[in-house]
Amino acid sequence: MTRSLGRWLLAAGAFLLVFAGSAIVLGAYAITELTDARRTGTTYVQPAARLAQTMTTAFLDQETGVRGYVLTGRPDFLEPYRTGERQAMDAHARLTELIKNGGAVERANLQTIDAANRAWVSGYVEPTLEIVHSRGASGETGNSARGKILFDEVRAALNRQTEHYDLLRANSQRQVDGAAQTLITVCITVAVLLVLAIVALFLGTRRVVLRPLADLRAEARRVASGDFHHQLEVHGPREIVDLGHDVDEMRGHILRELGEVQEAHRTLDEQARELQRSNAELEQFAYVASHDLQEPLRKVAGFCQLLSTRYRGQLDDRADQYIDFAVDGAKRMQVLINDLLAFSRVGRTSGEQREVDSAELLAQAERNLAAVIEDTGAEVSTGELPVVRGESSLLTTVFQNLIGNAVKFRGEQPPRVRIEAERFGEMWEFSFSDNGIGIEAQYAERIFVIFQRLHAKEAYEGTGIGLALCRKIIEHHGGTIRLDTGYQGGTRFVFTLPAVAEPADPVRTDPVRTDPAQTTEGDHD
Repeated sequence: MTRSLGRWLLAAGAFLLVFAGSAIVLGAYAITELTDARRTGTTYVQPAARLAQTMTTAFLDQETGVRGYVLTGRPDFLEPYRTGERQAMDAHARLTELIKNGGAVERANLQTIDAANRAWVSGYVEPTLEIVHSRGASGETGNSARGKILFDEVRAALNRQTEHYDLLRANSQRQVDGAAQTLITVCITVAVLLVLAIVALFLGTRRVVLRPLADLRAEARRVASGDFHHQLEVHGPREIVDLGHDVDEMRGHILRELGEVQEAHRTLDEQARELQRSNAELEQFAYVASHDLQEPLRKVAGFCQLLSTRYRGQLDDRADQYIDFAVDGAKRMQVLINDLLAFSRVGRTSGEQREVDSAELLAQAERNLAAVIEDTGAEVSTGELPVVRGESSLLTTVFQNLIGNAVKFRGEQPPRVRIEAERFGEMWEFSFSDNGIGIEAQYAERIFVIFQRLHAKEAYEGTGIGLALCRKIIEHHGGTIRLDTGYQGGTRFVFTLPAVAEPADPVRTDPVRTDPAQTTEGDHD
């Protein structure tokens, strides 16, 4: 049965709680024992022992003072006796107060000292002092032996008291040492148990949590490496097992989606191959159709022109009008077929791409349009133009179509065309701006579709292939072309061309010759 990770954590927490509580209780007990032992020694035993020693010293001073007075008879020799008597009384009072809650032995010793002191004072000190006072110093009062016996009893009682407090002090020190040793033992035991608990928790966590997670990670990596059909095998706490099941469900979901994506890719590949084949067939058809139509169309146009020349005026006006219609239709069909042939040739009969000077391309385009530029009073201005990589004949067609568009779709003012170029990374961006009638932004894509016209053929001549041909040529060179919809006051086309690997001063070449079959006055109608 798989256990829950929460239960493992609860058990570990309960163990740590019990361990911490036990450590706190044992530590508190050891600290309390040490504190009590130190308090007993510092507040009772040591003060009592010092007072007992003070009493002993005071009684010895008294005995010394009495003996000196007996020998000399001088009153100042009694000063130690008087001082010792006061010190003994003070120590006696303080000791009595200190041991009032003490044991019976301390009180018995103090009573024995009091009795011996009274016997010594009454039996020796007072009679001796009276004798010396009345007779003077003689060195012998006759009570010396009795005084020695009585004071020895006082000394013996004091010694017993001192020995008793020495014993108490030794016992107190042993208690302090024992309590300190107990505290050290408790600390060491807690430290050892803590280390063992940490090791146990680490091993338990490794066995319960880390090892199942490592196994799950290995299983997941196996799937991530590409073995999507491998079913995850997970063990451990319930939470990790549930996580493994979720990951396995995700694997299955990804596997199903991957199958769908692969199927979609296969379908797309088939459609792409079919579309490629269809496009190739269409391009071949357009090329063959336009090429094969050239000869019969030339015959139709030629004979229509002969009819117009030879028989004009010999028939009625309606016949002349019909002949003019036939001639015009034949001419427009020739232009259309030539444009279609040029469009179909782009990418099929590609020449070698080389470094070409765009200024020469512009000059050739202007020469090709010299007549219409002169008739309309058009003005073409330019900034510094770069050297680019491409097919000169195709690029000349782009320049010629864009300038032709600017001239054809002019406004009331004479056409003004401005051509500029700017470097952006590995591409040159060209812009053709004019002051013509402009193009609405909604037609920004439509104008690049073949045979799409924005105006009737009666208003502006053209076949609707010019801009489509420009786009095909630019994309064939790895660039893009677009209409600048934000430009005001006319039309602005922007296209990009690859820059040469190492820009250098352009080497001027001979004027570029343009293939008439690929030269079409550009139009966006």
